[in-house]
Amino acid sequence: MSTKNLSHLNAKGEAHMVDVGDKQVTKRTATATGQIKMLPATLQLVIEGKAKKGDVIATARIAGIMAAKKTSDLIPLCHPLGLTKVVVEIDPTPDLPGFTVTATTSVSGKTGVEMEALTAVSATCLTLYDMLKAVDRDMVISEVRLLEKHGGKSGSFVAN
Repeated sequence: MSTKNLSHLNAKGEAHMVDVGDKQVTKRTATATGQIKMLPATLQLVIEGKAKKGDVIATARIAGIMAAKKTSDLIPLCHPLGLTKVVVEIDPTPDLPGFTVTATTSVSGKTGVEMEALTAVSATCLTLYDMLKAVDRDMVISEVRLLEKHGGKSGSFVAN
């Protein structure tokens, strides 16, 4: 396997943190999404605000924002970033049934914010699970992926 295109591996194939010191500071944004599927009754419980643990949506949103800010503590080779914006949206999706989570992160910096957006989505979904597991342990978190990213040397990416 060639390690030529994997920036977190050196010539010997060993993991290392990429040196971004010479990169230009640019505005960078990323948007990620994910879903949590649950029983229709569980979704209704949240929509009606009747969950025993309190405001499920507000708690999950705060968890997502906090996780984005802590990404470098969770993902070993991520650089710590001074995020300028984190937006977490949690939308009821009756067709799942469940919620669709979308997170957008921004920074003016030397490296991208894709991992921060993905971490925000993941932590939001995990918090929804935690807040609701007493009534529905069969929930499924899925479809966590990058939707788009802009800025930096590699330019823009928009998922198909």
